[in-house]
Amino acid sequence: MLAFAGWAGKAAAADDFLDPEQAFVLRTEVRDGGAVALRWTIAPGYHLYRERLAFTSAAGDAPIPAPALPAGIRKFDENFNKEMETYQGQLDVALAPMPGKPFTFNVAYQGCADAGLCYAPVSKTYLVDPAKPGVLAPQAEAPPPAAVAPPAASAPANTAASAAAPEDDTTLAQRTLQSGSLWRIGSAFLLFGLLLSFTPCVLPMVPILSSIIVGEGTVSRSRGLLLASAYCLGMALVYTALGVGAGLAGEGLAGALQKPWVLLTFGALLVGLALSMFDVYQLQLPSALQTRLSSTGGAVRGGRFVGVFIMGALSALIVGPCVAGPLAGALLYISQTGNAWIGGWALFSMALGMSVPLLLTGLSAGSLLPRAGAWMNGVKKVFGMLLIAVAIWMVSPVFPVPVMMALWGGFAILCALFLHVGQALPPHSGAGAYAGKALGVVMLVGGLFELAGAASSGRDVLQPLAHLRGGGGTALAHAESGPQFTRIRTVAELERALADTTTPVLLDFYADWCVACKEMERMTFPDSAVAASMKKMRLIQVDVTANNADDRALMKKFSLFGPPGIILFDASGKEVPKGRIIGFVPAQRFAERLQAAHGAAG
Repeated sequence: MLAFAGWAGKAAAADDFLDPEQAFVLRTEVRDGGAVALRWTIAPGYHLYRERLAFTSAAGDAPIPAPALPAGIRKFDENFNKEMETYQGQLDVALAPMPGKPFTFNVAYQGCADAGLCYAPVSKTYLVDPAKPGVLAPQAEAPPPAAVAPPAASAPANTAASAAAPEDDTTLAQRTLQSGSLWRIGSAFLLFGLLLSFTPCVLPMVPILSSIIVGEGTVSRSRGLLLASAYCLGMALVYTALGVGAGLAGEGLAGALQKPWVLLTFGALLVGLALSMFDVYQLQLPSALQTRLSSTGGAVRGGRFVGVFIMGALSALIVGPCVAGPLAGALLYISQTGNAWIGGWALFSMALGMSVPLLLTGLSAGSLLPRAGAWMNGVKKVFGMLLIAVAIWMVSPVFPVPVMMALWGGFAILCALFLHVGQALPPHSGAGAYAGKALGVVMLVGGLFELAGAASSGRDVLQPLAHLRGGGGTALAHAESGPQFTRIRTVAELERALADTTTPVLLDFYADWCVACKEMERMTFPDSAVAASMKKMRLIQVDVTANNADDRALMKKFSLFGPPGIILFDASGKEVPKGRIIGFVPAQRFAERLQAAHGAAG
């Protein structure tokens, strides 16, 4: 989901994008021994995609060995509707020596600007003579590749994202992990663990575990705190190991999660875990195994720090299945970082948060602990709702927007029922009860709006009824059909269309992998003022998804680096001065630009 501030930033920077040769400066050099070194110098505010790097040999030449690529920065990318690994600043790649006669190879790469413009793929061909070290200059045109060797350990490249890509539902947990800030990550997971510590899975065990730690004798507060700390470290060790494992397996897990059947399977699993939070069924270890673990821990003498440490590790195994639902969500987010250190630190912090009641027990002999009650079941149900929300978010790349609107609408209504929106408040209720009731009403109304938007083929989860504004059924019909463009493929076709026109022309450059193009289709073109202006114009579109020679010729003619790009022409076929719109532009500003172009065209 893009905030308005993000839109404004994109629009402001739209006219200041660098030429791709300046944004991604490639230096290719043959070194002594025949190795080929490639160095990309990437301008600030731009990035290259690891999956879009390819090294191919010309027809008749031996395949190029797959180079080892350095680790990049993993983040969810709107252009490809999945998590991508990117490079910023500088990228060095070395191709292994290929002794013998000269050979020709091709390198392809693609990058984007952080401000929203995604460049078309770039392809360069080099003639390499292993016996002549030095800097290479690219040849004029690349021959068709004969043998392709994708980079080692990289996922298969997807040349296009889904045409119905949903909004970017980047969550706070993802942004926290992607920030790389150990302070933010530790604080967030510490709070997460603290919430877990007050569920019926953990809190009722505190009196039992405290009696094991303290033993039969009298201990001081300082010794009780030390014993409790040893116990907490034992429990934290188990969770830290889980976090490290999730981090190490992150790249493989993140790649597998892009497959629809995997997304649906994990979504169903999270819903099943959520049902356990609602006490639909009990999720726990088999009683025989749980009893054996408990008896092993009970055999440890309480006053020894090593024994208490071991008991903490054993308790993590006992409590683990009960908190498996929230823990699964945490491990999922950690796996997407691909960083073992961050994974270990995150779950170590979560374990410390879960240990707070026990630390208070060791410090105060239980006097500071809240009593168990119905409020703990409420905390458990909140985690169940969060798991359902994660499940809906997880399957969002699989389903079209109306289906996702229906899912989010049902979730909002479920939240309203959880808040007892249909029940009257008892007399003399406090402010908290009234606040909960108000939130329930808001969730109910929002859920009904989402369902109405889904039933009427809405296009935006955040604005479920926006497509109905302005004219009832007419607005709805327009939202469903959208502007009708005539597709052209070559410069000659464009010149003929401009020569034959008697009305102003809007030329739109589009690609399937261009998320800003889809944002224009979903948020800008359906606006009533924009639609009224576009009806007065002839609409022509160039699809540059394939990035073939004709596509490159059309973009070169207008000095465009990639979509989205809109060029305005007057009724005589001449380009309107200052009539170029580059990047995503909100509806109001786009309508103003069209009006100004009409005025300039006379």
